[in-house]
Amino acid sequence: AESKVGAPYVYGAAGPSAFDCSGLMKWAYQQAGIELPRTSYDQAAAGVPVSQADLKPGDVVSFYGGSHSGMYVGNGNVVHASTESQPVKIAPLSSMPFDGARRYA
Repeated sequence: AESKVGAPYVYGAAGPSAFDCSGLMKWAYQQAGIELPRTSYDQAAAGVPVSQADLKPGDVVSFYGGSHSGMYVGNGNVVHASTESQPVKIAPLSSMPFDGARRYA
């Protein structure tokens, strides 16, 4: 996912050159041979629940009631595709309302 920092946000896009939030998570996991659900809500409901205190790089973090997803990359940061006016970027986990996290592997 970090390799796509700077890629444009496009609603409904799942790579390899543009992404929405859940599309970025799905694409990144596909590179590791793991299939994720396509939508952020479905991603928030699958996998194994992880507490915020136990986050590890690669965990999928849900925000805004499950309507947004990003990937924890360590040091309190997530990589995510936020909105049409912003490219894929790294942001502090604390910059958005944490709603839960899931581990796939």
